[in-house]
Amino acid sequence: MHERENSSSIMASKTTIEMDAGENETATVFVFDRRRGNAPEKKIQLAGLFNYEAFKLRIIKEFNLTEKDHFVIVTTTRHEVTNETYDTLVEDKDTLYLLFNVKQELSAPAQERVDYQPHYDTLVKSGMYEYYASEGQNPLPFAFAELVDNSLAATSNNVGTRRIELKLFFDDSMGKNMIVVCDNGQGMTSRALQNWAVYRLSKFIRRDRTAEKNMDGESSNQVIMPRSLNSDISYFGVGGKQAAFFIGCSTVMISKPKGSKDVHELTVSKEEFERRERMRESIYSGYIHNRKPGDISHVPPESKHMQNLIKEELGQESFTNIAISGIENRHIQYLKMDFKGWCKQLAHIYHYYIHGPKGNEERSLSSHQRAPSPFKNLDIDVTLYEKGKPPKEQSLRDIDTDQQTQFIRSSPDSFEFRAKVEGTGIVEGILRYHPFLYDKETYPSSTSYRSVDNEETPLDEELEFYIQDRPARGNRPIFECYWNGRLIPYTFVQDFDWCAPPKKRGPIPVECFNRLSGVLWTNDMFQVSTNKLTFSDLEVRLRDNNTIFEKVIAGMPQRANIDKEFTEWLKECHRKLDKQIKFSGYSGKTARKDLPIKRQSPWAVYKNIEWDGKVFKQGQLMRTTRTNPIIYGSIQRFMLFGDYNEDVFATGGDVEVRQEPAMLYDMVKSFPLSKLDRVIPDRQCKKFIDDESGKLPERLMVSWPEGFDVQPNEKRPAGKKIGAIQIEILNRNGDAISKLPGSQHSSKRLLVELKIILHASTRDEEIVSYISQYGKKWTSYWFRKMENIKALGNYTLKLQCVMNESNAESFGGKPLPSHKIKFAVVEGPPTKFSVGMLEPPFRVGVPFNIPLKVHDKFGNQTKPTADLTPVLEASGITVEYDTTVVKGTTLLIKDVKAIARVDSPLGKDYSFNITLPSLVDSPCETMKFRLLPGWPSLIHVSNRQDEDIELENGKPVLFNVEIHDAAGNITVQPKLNVVCKFLGAGSLPTYNADCSNTGKGTLSGNILFIKNIKKPQKITARIELSNFKNVPAYEQSITIIPSCQPCFLDVFFTKADGKLEKLLPLQELNRTAGEHITDLMFALFDEGKRHLTMTKELADKIKVSWLPRFNKDLLLEGRLPNLKVPDSILDPKYCEVSLSDGSSVEFSFTVKPNAGEAALLKATAKGPKSVRLGEVWEGEIVVSVTDQHSNPIKKLPHGALSQLEVTSENLNPRQLQRALLQNVGFVLKNIRFTGDTLGQREITLTYCGLTDYVKLTIDPGLPSKLKFVHFTPAEPIILHSESWFGKPISLQLTDESGNPPSYVNVKASLNPSPGLQLGSSAKPNVACDKNGIIDFGDYKVMSGVGTYKLSVKVLIGKTNIVSPTLTVKVLPDPMRPVSLDVTYTEKKILAGGVLPDFCLTVLTEDKGNLQNVNVKSVTMVIRHEQCPSGVCYSSDPRKAADENKFAYFRNRKAPEVSGPCKITFQYSSKYNNHNVVIRSQELKFTVIAGPPVKLVTNASQLTPTVSNSPRADRRVLVSSLQLNLRDEFNNPAGEDINGKVSVTVCSSVSDTDEDDDSEMPCLDQSASNMTFTMTKGRALIENVTVEANTPGKDGVEYVVKMAVTSSKLSNKVKPFRQPFLFYNDARKQIRMAALSRDRDDLISHIKAYKELFDTIDQLVKEMKNANAEAVEVETQTKRELQKLGLSAQQIRSDVSITRLISELTKKKDSFLKKPRRKCGLENVVTRDSMTIGKIGYLAEVEDNDIARILSWHLGGDMDCVITKTTTRAKEIYDKSNGSQQVLPLDSIFKRNFPDWNKPLPHVKFKIGNNPPGNPIYARHLLTFPGSEEECKLVFLMLLGNTIVLDSLNDANKYRMELIKYAHCPTLLTRDGSRVQSNGKFGGNQNRAPPLERMRGAVFGAPVSQEYQNICNQIEKLTFLKAAVAKRSETQLELKEAEARRNDADVKTQMRECQEAEEQLVTIEEKLGMTSSSTTITTNGRGRPTPKGPSETTNQQDPLRRRLNNTSSPSLRTSSRRSAGGPSGASPETKRRR
Repeated sequence: MHERENSSSIMASKTTIEMDAGENETATVFVFDRRRGNAPEKKIQLAGLFNYEAFKLRIIKEFNLTEKDHFVIVTTTRHEVTNETYDTLVEDKDTLYLLFNVKQELSAPAQERVDYQPHYDTLVKSGMYEYYASEGQNPLPFAFAELVDNSLAATSNNVGTRRIELKLFFDDSMGKNMIVVCDNGQGMTSRALQNWAVYRLSKFIRRDRTAEKNMDGESSNQVIMPRSLNSDISYFGVGGKQAAFFIGCSTVMISKPKGSKDVHELTVSKEEFERRERMRESIYSGYIHNRKPGDISHVPPESKHMQNLIKEELGQESFTNIAISGIENRHIQYLKMDFKGWCKQLAHIYHYYIHGPKGNEERSLSSHQRAPSPFKNLDIDVTLYEKGKPPKEQSLRDIDTDQQTQFIRSSPDSFEFRAKVEGTGIVEGILRYHPFLYDKETYPSSTSYRSVDNEETPLDEELEFYIQDRPARGNRPIFECYWNGRLIPYTFVQDFDWCAPPKKRGPIPVECFNRLSGVLWTNDMFQVSTNKLTFSDLEVRLRDNNTIFEKVIAGMPQRANIDKEFTEWLKECHRKLDKQIKFSGYSGKTARKDLPIKRQSPWAVYKNIEWDGKVFKQGQLMRTTRTNPIIYGSIQRFMLFGDYNEDVFATGGDVEVRQEPAMLYDMVKSFPLSKLDRVIPDRQCKKFIDDESGKLPERLMVSWPEGFDVQPNEKRPAGKKIGAIQIEILNRNGDAISKLPGSQHSSKRLLVELKIILHASTRDEEIVSYISQYGKKWTSYWFRKMENIKALGNYTLKLQCVMNESNAESFGGKPLPSHKIKFAVVEGPPTKFSVGMLEPPFRVGVPFNIPLKVHDKFGNQTKPTADLTPVLEASGITVEYDTTVVKGTTLLIKDVKAIARVDSPLGKDYSFNITLPSLVDSPCETMKFRLLPGWPSLIHVSNRQDEDIELENGKPVLFNVEIHDAAGNITVQPKLNVVCKFLGAGSLPTYNADCSNTGKGTLSGNILFIKNIKKPQKITARIELSNFKNVPAYEQSITIIPSCQPCFLDVFFTKADGKLEKLLPLQELNRTAGEHITDLMFALFDEGKRHLTMTKELADKIKVSWLPRFNKDLLLEGRLPNLKVPDSILDPKYCEVSLSDGSSVEFSFTVKPNAGEAALLKATAKGPKSVRLGEVWEGEIVVSVTDQHSNPIKKLPHGALSQLEVTSENLNPRQLQRALLQNVGFVLKNIRFTGDTLGQREITLTYCGLTDYVKLTIDPGLPSKLKFVHFTPAEPIILHSESWFGKPISLQLTDESGNPPSYVNVKASLNPSPGLQLGSSAKPNVACDKNGIIDFGDYKVMSGVGTYKLSVKVLIGKTNIVSPTLTVKVLPDPMRPVSLDVTYTEKKILAGGVLPDFCLTVLTEDKGNLQNVNVKSVTMVIRHEQCPSGVCYSSDPRKAADENKFAYFRNRKAPEVSGPCKITFQYSSKYNNHNVVIRSQELKFTVIAGPPVKLVTNASQLTPTVSNSPRADRRVLVSSLQLNLRDEFNNPAGEDINGKVSVTVCSSVSDTDEDDDSEMPCLDQSASNMTFTMTKGRALIENVTVEANTPGKDGVEYVVKMAVTSSKLSNKVKPFRQPFLFYNDARKQIRMAALSRDRDDLISHIKAYKELFDTIDQLVKEMKNANAEAVEVETQTKRELQKLGLSAQQIRSDVSITRLISELTKKKDSFLKKPRRKCGLENVVTRDSMTIGKIGYLAEVEDNDIARILSWHLGGDMDCVITKTTTRAKEIYDKSNGSQQVLPLDSIFKRNFPDWNKPLPHVKFKIGNNPPGNPIYARHLLTFPGSEEECKLVFLMLLGNTIVLDSLNDANKYRMELIKYAHCPTLLTRDGSRVQSNGKFGGNQNRAPPLERMRGAVFGAPVSQEYQNICNQIEKLTFLKAAVAKRSETQLELKEAEARRNDADVKTQMRECQEAEEQLVTIEEKLGMTSSSTTITTNGRGRPTPKGPSETTNQQDPLRRRLNNTSSPSLRTSSRRSAGGPSGASPETKRRR
């Protein structure tokens, strides 16, 4: 009955239902149709659209499109939405376009929503001050700089000019005043524009879905630039917005990204923000206006400035304009009035971006003539437009008055350095010197700096170089600081330790340190404030002890002491550049023995100097300044150190002074000119000298007139008075004096200084210091009484006589008199106390201690006495204590407790008085402290006072809780968590509250609901503190009563007869697919089955599953919203009606759809997808008919087949067959096409107005053409000789239409033109593959320079197909060496002297110079006619200033043999893996003999024997003797010398002419000497005889000395000495002459034998050494092999070694055949060493997990090709049409690379010895199969400091520890995870895929360690085999040498030599010589020479020349020697190697 009543009420309320148009809460996108027109946007809900197809269908439906309509869906950044990009490009609140194509221009403007809530960094980093809080300077230029920074970053990748313009429109007749910053950079997408709007969204945390690529898809690789000029200075997401709102109050961002058709415009306005706040709208949201370029439709007509700006957009590829309006008047006035000033400030900020790393060096070029920066062509222009005035234009490049330009142009020399800071920070620096020129400093004057030191430097007697007015730089710091190339204006660095002025006097004047300016350039490793005004940590990090400074020369750091290098540089600058003092009146040179040896000479002496316009002369009176004492005297001379001989300018020198008056000071001193007083008048000097005289003081007389005297070693209580002291200064005569006697010391009064010195444990401390002057009133010196000696300790009272002005304690080297008294001060009795340090916090009821410090009267701590009892008194607080304890001088009050009322958890301030009644002076101390609440003691519920609570079931309950201490105060403690648990029923919630911060809280939470409750039920709420178990819990009783909420729901529908019928739960309701159900009703009932009246509150809670939002008014009438039946009959729809109040009231049913009428036609092709022209297709087409929702219609009407129409281009309808297909539709067969076109054909099928299409492909015909795949015939192929084509010669075989044919089995042949030589790998014939490709592979061109032709011919049957002809141009190779060019300076070459310096360059095939010539590859060979093999030299190591294309040979010794010689240079290297040797043309030189040093004869002379016989033939000494002059190397010399040769006789034992004339034989005619003429260095001595009957000793040996004299001889020439024997008996003379000849013959033979024996012995010795060395090498190699695992048995013989090598080689080959991981990328062909290879092939990784993570981490770079030069990289890039990544090594900036073996960060910062995860640098896990140095450089750049650990947990732990000390690099894990350097991890983008999914882009695995061991064993075995052979060879040679020494011939020769020596002894005895008088020895060159008393000097060494002391090993002859006898030829010819 009740149910029927409900049905009636539902029927009565039935009305027409309308769909609700309200917004859906699901994700939504906004779509504009901009193909045509300006239709408004449509909102598309993304609910249920899980893929692109569903989204596209929704678009088609919403815009009423059909599938024939062509459109694309793109984002505002013009990225097309496809299946692949749908998930990444389509997000909530995005704006999309419908366009015909991606490049289409917008038909009308569109708006894009933007939400730019400030980023959380706003709070995190808000503490930094902003730039407008500047230091007294106008900050507006710095605000402009923030906007220019953004433009610099935007234009950093520009190929052409980088243009940045600053336009100021101050003409209100054209609209509002406006400032615009324009640039031609890459522009901003709408996403980037939205990122810009977000405050503090820095570049590190921005999210951009296309951030990796720009609009052209090109990666933006950062290039390391000098001076960190990388344009990467737009960082923090703050500066641009702050700058804009500092300048004005409204900003319009206008940008067009590169490659886009749209302009994006965003307005951010202060006025708009305020309006939104007033209207309570969303403040941080708005719209981006997207429009066409030049569209001004949205701009008001009065805004002419903005309209003109937008019109300028036309024709620009990309740009960004920032327009700021609402400019403050103070800014406008400043910009107008100081236009040049702030432009100059901007030029200073961006000086090095504008002018390049070297700055603005040019002095005469304008901006149009001056070369742009070599790195980026940057132009920054400023234009000011004012009303009624012409525009002011200023290019910052033209400004040459900015501060940096002045510094650069006024500095003639600079000192560059680099600082390596901890981490990866790099600081480049430069110091510039500004010299003093003649009369002024050249340091530029400027005031735009902040003084860092306002304190004046005090003058010091020892530091005489500090002066009051610091010249040049003054107090200005040295260094300005640049960050990433731009100025940080408020940070300066004063100096560094190594460039600061020294604390002690040095050789460099201090003024030189003030003439320095400098700049520091840093990279982004240093922190700056967000406004870029100051550095945060630069100076601190630079002054860190770990910072390393290096001098930089030619861009390369030098390993040298920076202090020493800087000092030498500054010293040279001062010496060469400063011009300060003029020295005149040069009078010679002198040496100064009083100075160190290096400074003793030369000193130039001058009479006068001119200094600052004043002339000082010799003899002039002068006075010194800043000397102790001041010297008066007369100038003797001026001296300047250096080799000068004329008037010069210099920076300083010395003056020599005679101190006056001479009677008192008999001394002359030298002083630096800086000590010369330049202002004192001459008369003052003269007066002082005339008046000076007197005596010196001797002692002090001390008295105590008033008592209280201090006795020696007295102990005095603290504070005891010291009485007044009277002192008199007495001289030796006992007279009291008060000044130095004598007029010369009239200004030097004597003072008495009193000092009381405390002798502390560490150092002495001066307590009292007074100076007493002489008092005329008292006629002595007085000191008043003192009472201030209170500190305890040992003291000394010192009275010292001192000088008045200098306080010097000595005069003239003698100490002045003094008097000392030692005493001690001890403590007194206690009189007061103080409260010591307490230990807060203080809490109610918690005991604490109070320490009291007891002092005597003067504050000295003393021990407390027993009668000290403290008394504590307080107001409003109860204070008590337990006891007191004495500890040293402290009285400790123990366990003090305070009880008081504290109203705040933060505590309350109280005070109480502490009294020690027994003390008199300080009886009371007041103690103030803050008392906090005590520990928790009670839980107090303020809103429930023991009353029972009645609560409806399903409602929550609330408790207000307070935590009290014992005194009832609300207390605050950590972990004060309150928990409320409900007891008495199940499934009840638990409430929690945290009272840790306030001590109180509210307990609330989920509702209290008891299931199936029928009557009231009681439960208990228990409230307790979970962490304080000692606090009792609070309990409250609660009564739960049943709820009156809905519990049941019924749904009804209208049947076909119009009656309502109740739906059963889960019942199926059949309806036509796609229709709407509009007659659903419902009713609600409570738990008692009573019908509930619908209210608005109930209606709001009802939800239906088929529609998220609908009109709630329908529910008040009992109606449900319309229900749409699903479109597919296979998709039944589950429907549910429910209440959203959590009551689980719901009702569900299912709607089942049925098929409707025919609406769609679907055609499907079954069979092959292609058919040849003219052939019948083997497949068929099946046509199915469905309703509008693609539901199949299984039964078609009669006559349906006749209504089916089939059409297509060139389709043959006659052969077409049609038929009906049951339950499907139709089928078509026998399809055939005619015509001659290929490709896809579309078959159109139409039935009852329905249409569908099928596509088939038409295959091509027979082949008839050839087309090159990789080459274009119109473009010649440019190669070098012996280089590869670089790409395979591949051709495509096509038909006449150019289509590739089907598989054709043919062969093709190459047809090169004559002269075109291809490598040996050329294939004459190549078969065609199945795709029609003919691949001959890559060939090497061996032809010379020239142009050649190449074609390909294919034979198909009897038909020849010839390809187009390729042109091959072989050009000269700039890397191929062909010849050598030698340059030198011609000069005269003396024997044994120095050759000219040779400079050699290697010329290449293109006539250029080969760069980077290896100096070890260049050698020089010197050949002489007496040494054909020559001597070889290697070239010199390069110096810092040498260019790398030159090789140098400097200071090489010339040959010691005069005459012609030839020099040849040779260059050896590899080219295309072949050895290349190039020799230069022979250079011919003539070596000239040196100056003559001796007189010799050409032939050996026998010893003559003469007598005083009357017969002339018996008296002949010399019949005919040719003498020549020789140099020190025995070369004929003196060709230009003419003179005389004097012949005299002297004793053989004397080398002088002072012999006994009475016993000396005389020459003929009693002459003492004879003279002969010398012509051209030659003299003929003839007919020299002794006089008949001349005196002489019988049998004595004399000497004929022949000496030369000539005016052209500058050195002494050694005379020629000819010994002879003199006899008085003629007969004896004849006999002795024969014996003398025999003696000479014997000596000659003995010398030959000795040389032979020495040669044999030397050969044996060398063979023994060689054999020992070979044995040692063999033994050492065997030891190494045994360490490698080989036994001694395996390497015992040559046969076993050979066999073992063979076995190991086979084993090595087997290892290479084993499968291992390899890189699957296509490697580049390396034609020569200039191409290194792809990164994937450069390294190998052994571990698979490491290979996986590293290959994925470097995924984008694995395919990059590494080259050595940019030229080779450009060639590869051009050949690949820009598709190949390349990286030239010569473009890498290497300074900030870390050291390869740098320790891990945890080692450096000592974080822990063994951190978990086994951290290791990623680069250390790589092995390099080749080019190790280049590979290390590449991977240092790619990986940097990336670290690998075991797992993600290990990586996070490692990072958390490391960031406490330094920046953490990227961390990789062996399980495939990555933690980026900014800390981000997780997600697919930080997880490496499996190896098999990397498509071959993976590092290969190295061969196993066992393979490496085998290779090492083979290498060592090969070396051992050679060592064994060498040892055998040396043993054989040693045996031969020993056999030669022991053979019969040598034995016979030794006997003959011995016999000859015996005969020689006998003959010498007969000649009157002793047996020991002659010994045969060897000279310095290994020649035997006779020595002894009868030694002769005419035994000249045979000609044996040496070219030099060293020779090349390659030019030495064999070590094999031979020996022969002395007969016949000289033994010398038989002993050569």
